[in-house]
Amino acid sequence: MEIIGYFIFGIYTVGLAFITIYCLMQFHLLIKYSTKNNKLNQEEKDLDFEPFVTIQLPIFNEQYVAERLIESICALDYPVDKYEVHILDDSIDETVEIVAKKVEEYKKLGFNIKHITRKDRTGYKAGALRDATKQAKGDFIAIFDADFLPEKDFLRKTVPFLKNEKVGVVQTRWGHINQDYSLLTELQAFQLNVHFTVEQKGRYCGDYLLQFNGTAGLWRKQTIEDAGGWEADTLTEDLDLSYRAQLKGYEIIYLEDVLAPAELPAEMHGLKSQQFRWMKGGAETAKKMLPTIWKSDLSLTKKLHASSHLLSSTIFLFIFMVGVFSVPLGFFIGFLNIDERILAIFLIALFSISINYFVANVQVAWKAESKIKMIFKFAVLFPIFLALSMGLSLHNSLAVWQGYRGKKSPFVRTPKFNIKSIQDSFKKKLYRKSKISGVTIMEGLLSLYFCIAIFFSIKSGYTAMLPYHILLAYGFGSIFYFSVRHISSD
Repeated sequence: MEIIGYFIFGIYTVGLAFITIYCLMQFHLLIKYSTKNNKLNQEEKDLDFEPFVTIQLPIFNEQYVAERLIESICALDYPVDKYEVHILDDSIDETVEIVAKKVEEYKKLGFNIKHITRKDRTGYKAGALRDATKQAKGDFIAIFDADFLPEKDFLRKTVPFLKNEKVGVVQTRWGHINQDYSLLTELQAFQLNVHFTVEQKGRYCGDYLLQFNGTAGLWRKQTIEDAGGWEADTLTEDLDLSYRAQLKGYEIIYLEDVLAPAELPAEMHGLKSQQFRWMKGGAETAKKMLPTIWKSDLSLTKKLHASSHLLSSTIFLFIFMVGVFSVPLGFFIGFLNIDERILAIFLIALFSISINYFVANVQVAWKAESKIKMIFKFAVLFPIFLALSMGLSLHNSLAVWQGYRGKKSPFVRTPKFNIKSIQDSFKKKLYRKSKISGVTIMEGLLSLYFCIAIFFSIKSGYTAMLPYHILLAYGFGSIFYFSVRHISSD
């Protein structure tokens, strides 16, 4: 029994240590983020620079949002004779006809727009981008996913930075057109706001490696070619190519002040498919690129931050491990006579990450409101966000594990339903999941597992883990509830 107890305590401690180190690395990015004004003053741009730009729109089965995407792109404030639009359509449903009709409409209006289809989805999005790059006439390529609605002046604000030949990529911040739709979309925005402020701008200001986020940005065509082109051996082809480009000496400029609004997944299965792709792809890219990074001549600090970045999805393995082992640990701590107060040092992780989220949301991303109101909103959302992140840890851990194992899976798109306001609904639309998965059942069982832990904590009087187990029970229970509720009944 004693050996088992020490084993559980060791696993739990290792997991907390990894989470804490990761959170401290994030806090270091916040420190760098605070110097952003100095970095902004160093950015060079030529406002008179108006090169020919190719705009690529990779889509697959997007009948609800394809039209609005094309309309948004063709409304850009940029000389019509200085950009072409390539719609990379791998669809196998009505989207093909919808896009074809819209393309013909804009061709008659004088737009240089082309509908590019493929016989198969070889390489998925990476394959579509790889094949279409050969047809791009522009020296610069802007990319937008189907759910984005860039502002009219997007190219005016971004293209000038590419006059500098050292710049290979310009990435902008994602906005959220349906943030207020539900608690689910609110929490997604809550997390993404951190990535697109403290993380991305912090890496940029610290001169660390950062990433093109797959959409709402521009590439120098030569950079894509010099870095080896789009590769489909990971599900995050954007992260992969970003690192290869920077290792070739190109710079990525991040523009926090340029917003590119997009639609957040409005139902749980869309969110899960997106999370699976990001988490598994992150693990695949870490496995692929970390050896190269550590063999490179980058500084130690850059290597450490690159490792933290690429291993960010891996944190869910440790979140899940710590959560599951916390229940038997409650019993063995007393048995081994361990003073649980020594674990309080890991509260530094919670403290540091809470500051990051506060700055990113309250001070930057949220609309200016009463300070008291925003602080109250943060105080409510932050623990709920923590709970649902824990609730996703099983699903995301399986994705990460598959990534490291090398198990291949298709690029599963995140369905969008043209959800912009509370009046919109996804209930009677296509692309929704119709079956409950084994993972969803396990999430329900894990919620029950932590509910039992709560019961025995109260009964035994040992309540040190009680708040943590309440968050875990609520998190897994919520993920289970929404996964079942959002199953299509059509």
